Amino acid sequence: MYSLAFLARPQEVFPLKQRFRCWRSVVFCVVACGAVSVCGVQLCLAQMTPKATVDTSETLFGVLAAINACGYDQELGASDPLRSQVRSEVTQAIQASPEATAAAAELCRFYRDHQQPEPSRDLAQYVSLALTLTAPPTFTPAIKEADVPPDASYVLGLVPLLQRFYSKAGLHSIWQHHQAAYENLIERYHESVAKMLLDTDLYVRIPFSGYLGRKFVIYLEPMGAPGQTNARNYGADYYVVVSPSGNTLRTDQIRHTYLHYMLDPLAEKRPVAMKRLAPLLIAVRTAPMDDAFKNDMSLLLTESLIQAIEARTKGGTKGPESVHLAAVNAAMAQGFVLTQYFYDQLIKFEQGPTGLKDAYPDWIYELNVDREKKRAENIQFAEKAAPEVMRASTRTEPGLLDKAEKSLADGDAVTAQKLAEQALQGQAAGPGASQAGASQPGASQEDQGRALFVLAKAATLNKDMAGARKYFERTLEVAHQPQLLAWSHIYLGRICDLQENRDAAVGHYRAAMSAGDPAPEVKAAAERGLRKAYEPPARPQ
Repeated sequence: MYSLAFLARPQEVFPLKQRFRCWRSVVFCVVACGAVSVCGVQLCLAQMTPKATVDTSETLFGVLAAINACGYDQELGASDPLRSQVRSEVTQAIQASPEATAAAAELCRFYRDHQQPEPSRDLAQYVSLALTLTAPPTFTPAIKEADVPPDASYVLGLVPLLQRFYSKAGLHSIWQHHQAAYENLIERYHESVAKMLLDTDLYVRIPFSGYLGRKFVIYLEPMGAPGQTNARNYGADYYVVVSPSGNTLRTDQIRHTYLHYMLDPLAEKRPVAMKRLAPLLIAVRTAPMDDAFKNDMSLLLTESLIQAIEARTKGGTKGPESVHLAAVNAAMAQGFVLTQYFYDQLIKFEQGPTGLKDAYPDWIYELNVDREKKRAENIQFAEKAAPEVMRASTRTEPGLLDKAEKSLADGDAVTAQKLAEQALQGQAAGPGASQAGASQPGASQEDQGRALFVLAKAATLNKDMAGARKYFERTLEVAHQPQLLAWSHIYLGRICDLQENRDAAVGHYRAAMSAGDPAPEVKAAAERGLRKAYEPPARPQ
């Protein structure tokens, strides 16, 4: 049976301490599989497995208190007063002990050496790190080092320094001293967050059973900048770290992540449909949004749907249409080119009883790729896109492979080869490379495939046919992206034609046709290769 979102502290099944808190929990837990009477009202048994939780974390506190002690001051004046109180106590603890002073000096040297030019990236990497660590005082990584996110990996060296600093500065005692204040934060913002989740659930109408076994956790941590919200997903679990300011909280960004939590699985379970829609990726190559959306159809589709929901509900569904359409146009200009399509579907969706999960398959089936691609091609893209909350920590600046591909496009084969080799060998030691997720030890096969393809194209520009063949063949061994596979086969077919091995060339052209890349230029190149042997273009006189 359908259940509205339940928001609770993880340790509280039936919060009986305060009548007000009990009443507040009932507001957004309306219908469930069974109920009991608590505080004189019906409480749903869905509280036993809450859909969403709001909590605090001593691990997050420890990491962010440490960087605050080292000069992280962003938006300090707009932060909750609790941030300044903690900073003052940590400073006093450092000054009171020579050992704490020494530990702080070592930790702050690390912090300065790993500072990012953009303050928001500075915070993002430490939030990413904190979410992968166990509780203090050990602060050990809870996952394999190869699985640590790229930005967290860059500051992983903080851990031993943090262990010593946490102990010598007595941060655990400071944490305990402010426990009541942290609890008050939860009390203060509980109702606004609960209302946001309830409104979202009422709009999308997705059954509660679709979230069993998954987590959506909101961490309140006042030691960060209140203007920033950092969200991560690890497998099926989603986390949001948000810092309050006065009596305000960025519930809009919490909601954005919550929509990802609900909608990401719908696209991920439909790889065949995503493959059919993949030609749309061609139309967004020059859009300003993060490159992840340009390379993954499921990400582009889900973000477009979320943008449509946010546009449709901005100021309420019955609000001014001009406000709604302005939000749609802004999303389309950033590159989320299916926003208009989903916006139109949502207008009809709101009038019926069907939940979004049941309506979703029909929306995907009815999506006309050619029509939407034509609409996307007529969009004047903006110069800059708004930051995506869910991807805040994955890319700080163009990574080695991004730079290598740009050098290749500029005809600079030497630089492209050098950067691709560094990415492939995991020699990216600087902040730009690590932050951008270049191929480091444990990097994905997708990144390895990209690096090998760049090396193959660089060899082609250098007229190194043997090197080009070797790298294209290695690309086929490790890559999974249809585009890389198809073009590697086409280039290998051309090399075979130049070596007068027509049978092998035809085999590669046919393989390119069946590689899964529906791009028109791939099909045209493969068909040309099948019709006649490749001949290099004549040089201009």
